[in-house]
Amino acid sequence: MNSRLYYVHDPMCSWCWAFRPVMAQITEALPAGLSLVRLLGGLAPDSDEPMPGQLQDYLQATWRTIEQRVPGTRFNFDFWTRCQPRRSTYPACRAVIAARLQAAESEPAMILAIQQAYYLHAMNPSDDDTLISLAGEIGLDGGRFTRDLNAPATRQQLEQEILLGRSIGAEGFPSLILEHQGRHQRLDYDYRDPAPVLAQLNSWLAKG
Repeated sequence: MNSRLYYVHDPMCSWCWAFRPVMAQITEALPAGLSLVRLLGGLAPDSDEPMPGQLQDYLQATWRTIEQRVPGTRFNFDFWTRCQPRRSTYPACRAVIAARLQAAESEPAMILAIQQAYYLHAMNPSDDDTLISLAGEIGLDGGRFTRDLNAPATRQQLEQEILLGRSIGAEGFPSLILEHQGRHQRLDYDYRDPAPVLAQLNSWLAKG
Protein backbone atom coordinates (compact mmCIF):
# COMPACT_ATOMS: atom_id res chain seq x y z
CA MET A 1 0.00 0.00 0.00
CA ASN A 2 1.39 3.35 -1.00
CA SER A 3 -0.95 5.70 0.80
CA ARG A 4 -0.22 9.03 2.46
CA LEU A 5 -2.01 11.32 4.85
CA TYR A 6 -1.10 14.91 4.09
CA TYR A 7 -1.34 17.38 6.97
CA VAL A 8 -1.38 20.87 5.47
CA HIS A 9 -0.67 23.47 8.13
CA ASP A 10 1.06 26.67 9.13
CA PRO A 11 2.95 26.94 12.44
CA MET A 12 1.42 30.40 12.99
CA CYS A 13 -2.14 29.26 12.27
CA SER A 14 -4.12 29.52 15.51
CA TRP A 15 -6.57 26.81 14.46
CA CYS A 16 -3.61 24.48 13.84
CA TRP A 17 -2.51 25.18 17.42
CA ALA A 18 -5.99 24.22 18.62
CA PHE A 19 -5.89 21.04 16.53
CA ARG A 20 -2.49 19.97 17.82
CA PRO A 21 -3.66 17.58 20.60
CA VAL A 22 -6.07 15.74 18.30
CA MET A 23 -3.52 15.62 15.48
CA ALA A 24 -1.06 14.02 17.90
CA GLN A 25 -3.61 11.31 18.68
CA ILE A 26 -4.30 10.75 14.99
CA THR A 27 -0.58 10.42 14.31
CA GLU A 28 -0.17 7.81 17.03
CA ALA A 29 -3.11 5.75 15.73
CA LEU A 30 -2.45 5.86 11.98
CA PRO A 31 -3.42 2.60 10.23
CA ALA A 32 -0.56 0.35 9.18
CA GLY A 33 0.96 1.24 5.84
CA LEU A 34 -0.15 4.85 5.94
CA SER A 35 2.58 7.49 6.08
CA LEU A 36 2.17 11.04 7.36
CA VAL A 37 3.47 13.91 5.25
CA ARG A 38 3.44 17.44 6.62
CA LEU A 39 3.04 20.25 4.10
CA LEU A 40 3.52 23.91 4.93
CA GLY A 41 0.63 25.98 3.68
CA GLY A 42 2.13 29.45 3.84
CA LEU A 43 -0.65 31.45 5.45
CA ALA A 44 0.85 34.91 4.88
CA PRO A 45 3.86 35.96 2.76
CA ASP A 46 6.85 37.99 3.90
CA SER A 47 6.06 41.50 5.06
CA ASP A 48 7.81 44.15 7.11
CA GLU A 49 4.63 46.20 7.48
CA PRO A 50 2.99 46.45 10.92
CA MET A 51 -0.26 44.52 11.10
CA PRO A 52 -3.27 46.85 10.73
CA GLY A 53 -5.22 47.42 13.93
CA GLN A 54 -8.40 45.98 12.46
CA LEU A 55 -6.64 42.72 11.64
CA GLN A 56 -5.10 42.58 15.10
CA ASP A 57 -8.58 42.91 16.59
CA TYR A 58 -9.89 40.17 14.30
CA LEU A 59 -7.12 37.74 15.26
CA GLN A 60 -7.55 38.41 18.98
CA ALA A 61 -11.25 37.70 18.56
CA THR A 62 -10.33 34.47 16.77
CA TRP A 63 -8.14 33.43 19.69
CA ARG A 64 -11.04 34.02 22.09
CA THR A 65 -13.37 32.02 19.86
CA ILE A 66 -10.92 29.12 19.80
CA GLU A 67 -10.59 29.15 23.58
CA GLN A 68 -14.37 28.78 23.82
CA ARG A 69 -14.78 26.15 21.10
CA VAL A 70 -11.73 24.03 21.87
CA PRO A 71 -11.43 23.76 25.65
CA GLY A 72 -7.87 23.54 26.89
CA THR A 73 -6.40 25.70 24.11
CA ARG A 74 -4.49 28.61 25.65
CA PHE A 75 -3.22 31.89 24.25
CA ASN A 76 -1.06 34.59 25.80
CA PHE A 77 -2.64 37.87 24.77
CA ASP A 78 0.46 39.76 25.95
CA PHE A 79 1.76 39.10 22.44
CA TRP A 80 -0.32 41.99 21.14
CA THR A 81 1.33 44.51 23.43
CA ARG A 82 4.86 43.07 23.76
CA CYS A 83 5.48 42.51 20.06
CA GLN A 84 5.08 44.39 16.80
CA PRO A 85 2.70 42.02 14.96
CA ARG A 86 3.17 41.51 11.23
CA ARG A 87 1.03 39.48 8.88
CA SER A 88 3.95 37.30 7.88
CA THR A 89 4.12 33.53 8.45
CA TYR A 90 6.52 32.52 5.66
CA PRO A 91 9.57 32.98 7.93
CA ALA A 92 8.14 30.48 10.43
CA CYS A 93 7.35 28.07 7.59
CA ARG A 94 10.91 28.34 6.29
CA ALA A 95 12.18 27.69 9.82
CA VAL A 96 10.35 24.36 9.81
CA ILE A 97 12.00 23.45 6.51
CA ALA A 98 15.42 24.53 7.80
CA ALA A 99 14.95 22.33 10.85
CA ARG A 100 13.84 19.40 8.69
CA LEU A 101 17.03 19.72 6.65
CA GLN A 102 19.09 18.96 9.74
CA ALA A 103 17.03 15.99 10.96
CA ALA A 104 13.55 14.62 10.27
CA GLU A 105 12.71 14.59 13.98
CA SER A 106 13.59 18.28 14.22
CA GLU A 107 10.57 19.20 12.09
CA PRO A 108 7.87 18.51 14.73
CA ALA A 109 10.17 19.92 17.41
CA MET A 110 10.46 23.21 15.55
CA ILE A 111 6.72 23.38 14.89
CA LEU A 112 6.04 22.98 18.61
CA ALA A 113 8.75 25.49 19.55
CA ILE A 114 7.24 28.11 17.22
CA GLN A 115 3.72 27.50 18.48
CA GLN A 116 4.71 27.69 22.13
CA ALA A 117 6.79 30.81 21.54
CA TYR A 118 3.94 32.54 19.74
CA TYR A 119 0.87 31.42 21.66
CA LEU A 120 2.24 30.89 25.17
CA HIS A 121 5.35 33.06 25.54
CA ALA A 122 4.31 36.15 23.54
CA MET A 123 7.29 35.95 21.17
CA ASN A 124 7.13 36.87 17.49
CA PRO A 125 7.96 34.03 15.04
CA SER A 126 7.75 36.50 12.15
CA ASP A 127 11.20 37.68 13.28
CA ASP A 128 14.28 35.75 12.18
CA ASP A 129 15.96 36.45 15.53
CA THR A 130 13.17 34.61 17.32
CA LEU A 131 13.40 31.63 14.97
CA ILE A 132 17.19 31.41 15.30
CA SER A 133 16.87 31.47 19.08
CA LEU A 134 14.29 28.67 18.97
CA ALA A 135 16.56 26.60 16.73
CA GLY A 136 19.26 26.79 19.38
CA GLU A 137 16.81 25.80 22.09
CA ILE A 138 15.86 22.58 20.30
CA GLY A 139 19.51 21.68 19.70
CA LEU A 140 19.98 22.58 16.05
CA ASP A 141 23.25 23.79 14.55
CA GLY A 142 22.68 27.54 14.77
CA GLY A 143 25.06 28.51 11.99
CA ARG A 144 23.60 26.05 9.52
CA PHE A 145 20.03 26.97 10.51
CA THR A 146 20.74 30.67 9.99
CA ARG A 147 22.15 29.97 6.53
CA ASP A 148 19.29 27.68 5.56
CA LEU A 149 16.49 29.88 6.91
CA ASN A 150 16.42 32.28 3.98
CA ALA A 151 18.40 30.30 1.41
CA PRO A 152 16.98 30.17 -2.13
CA ALA A 153 16.50 26.41 -1.87
CA THR A 154 14.44 26.81 1.31
CA ARG A 155 12.28 29.48 -0.30
CA GLN A 156 11.77 27.23 -3.32
CA GLN A 157 10.82 24.28 -1.13
CA LEU A 158 8.18 26.37 0.64
CA GLU A 159 6.69 27.47 -2.66
CA GLN A 160 6.58 23.86 -3.84
CA GLU A 161 4.78 22.76 -0.68
CA ILE A 162 2.27 25.58 -0.96
CA LEU A 163 1.52 24.64 -4.56
CA LEU A 164 1.27 20.93 -3.74
CA GLY A 165 -1.15 21.60 -0.90
CA ARG A 166 -3.39 23.59 -3.21
CA SER A 167 -3.17 21.03 -5.99
CA ILE A 168 -4.40 18.19 -3.77
CA GLY A 169 -7.34 20.16 -2.44
CA ALA A 170 -6.25 21.91 0.74
CA GLU A 171 -8.72 24.62 1.69
CA GLY A 172 -7.63 26.53 4.75
CA PHE A 173 -5.54 25.26 7.63
CA PRO A 174 -5.39 22.71 8.96
CA SER A 175 -6.34 20.41 6.09
CA LEU A 176 -6.13 16.62 6.13
CA ILE A 177 -6.00 14.92 2.74
CA LEU A 178 -5.68 11.20 2.08
CA GLU A 179 -3.82 10.07 -1.01
CA HIS A 180 -4.96 6.54 -1.85
CA GLN A 181 -4.93 4.67 -5.15
CA GLY A 182 -4.00 7.81 -7.03
CA ARG A 183 -6.87 9.86 -5.63
CA HIS A 184 -6.93 12.64 -3.08
CA GLN A 185 -9.72 12.80 -0.53
CA ARG A 186 -10.14 15.71 1.85
CA LEU A 187 -11.13 14.48 5.32
CA ASP A 188 -13.52 16.01 7.81
CA TYR A 189 -12.16 16.44 11.32
CA ASP A 190 -13.18 17.36 14.85
CA TYR A 191 -11.07 19.66 17.03
CA ARG A 192 -11.92 17.59 20.11
CA ASP A 193 -11.90 14.00 18.87
CA PRO A 194 -9.58 11.99 16.61
CA ALA A 195 -12.21 9.31 15.97
CA PRO A 196 -13.87 10.90 12.89
CA VAL A 197 -10.57 11.11 10.99
CA LEU A 198 -9.50 7.60 11.98
CA ALA A 199 -12.87 6.22 10.93
CA GLN A 200 -12.58 7.88 7.51
CA LEU A 201 -9.05 6.61 7.05
CA ASN A 202 -10.00 3.04 7.88
CA SER A 203 -13.04 3.23 5.62
CA TRP A 204 -11.10 4.49 2.62
CA LEU A 205 -8.21 2.11 3.12
CA ALA A 206 -10.59 -0.84 3.47
CA LYS A 207 -11.79 -0.21 -0.07
CA GLY A 208 -8.47 -1.57 -1.27
